[in-house]
Amino acid sequence: MDADVAVVGAGTMGSFALWRLAKRGVKAIGFERFEPGHDKGSGHGESRIIRTAHPEGSFYVPLVRSAYPLWRELEREAGASLLTMTGGLLIGRPEDTLVEGALKSAREHDLPHEVLEAWQVEQRYPQHLIGADEVAVYEEAAGVLRPEAAIRAAARQAEEMGATLFKNTAVEAVEETGNGVEIRAGGRTYRARRAVVSVGSWLGKLLPDLGLPLAVERQILSWFPARDPSLFAPDRCPIFIRQEGGVEWYGFPSLDGSTVKAAVHHRGQEADPDGIDREVRQEDVKPISRLAREYLPGLVPTPARSQVCMYTNTPDHDFLVGFPPGRPNLVLLGGFSGHGFKFATIMGEIAADLATEGGTTHPIGGLSPKRFAPKKETANRE
Repeated sequence: MDADVAVVGAGTMGSFALWRLAKRGVKAIGFERFEPGHDKGSGHGESRIIRTAHPEGSFYVPLVRSAYPLWRELEREAGASLLTMTGGLLIGRPEDTLVEGALKSAREHDLPHEVLEAWQVEQRYPQHLIGADEVAVYEEAAGVLRPEAAIRAAARQAEEMGATLFKNTAVEAVEETGNGVEIRAGGRTYRARRAVVSVGSWLGKLLPDLGLPLAVERQILSWFPARDPSLFAPDRCPIFIRQEGGVEWYGFPSLDGSTVKAAVHHRGQEADPDGIDREVRQEDVKPISRLAREYLPGLVPTPARSQVCMYTNTPDHDFLVGFPPGRPNLVLLGGFSGHGFKFATIMGEIAADLATEGGTTHPIGGLSPKRFAPKKETANRE
């Protein structure tokens, strides 16, 4: 055996799985088709939101709570600043799914939060124009993560703790054998007892026989010049998510002292990760430019720059975490559907649990890949 555990894909989730495995003293090897922290997938763009109240499902709250201390642990080990707490605003009408879902998860898990009326938002957060019929859910336990720096830090810590990481090495195949897995990469075959497969938008292509219902979506990130950058400083401007006319969009405080990043959540075009159009055109930025013009008057609504990234979506927009049907040696981490980065530390820990112990105490039952297994036909008893 070349390793006890092989990690295929050392991007957002894989780098953290490799870190947590190495920290346990597990003999681990990793494969990354590019360099850790690259801009070809889903783990770039300079900033990611972390928040505790989860409209996507209150079952995510315990997971993100467990992620926070691991983010701080990585910061200490790597000597890097990766997480800045800014607080968070979720803005919409009281009946909107964003607001209703955030309040449901906050109340169910007793999360500290405030419900702000429109006039209170205008007073406290003048960055936003808000309608009289809108409210904002504010939570203190929210902030900004730095994705590229975090991925590089996790990969570096894994290597320092004894893991071997093959960079710029594409994996051609992952196959189970009688007593483990074989990984074909870089002109040779590697053997391990189990594999964690975390290749982002390439998951469906690497393991086509699993028939995973994944859709890759092209996303546009844009940075807008701030007329008064001090108004958007991290200590004055929380991260925010807004729902407007059925469209969700989000933004950050200024991290460079001059621009503010904002983007529309979903609504992108289906894409092939190997042939995605990385050129950003005027029509690509029209939706977010309109939202910035109407709701963020402190920004120049023409982006200073934009960038392409990808979401890998499941039909229910919940993650794929665990063993596929009949594959006890494959741990999948995928389908993070545009809201997964904040969980990277805990997903790495869960992957290490599954790969070494076959199970985990963390609540991932609703995320099993088995929920998408084809239903067996039942006999007609009539």
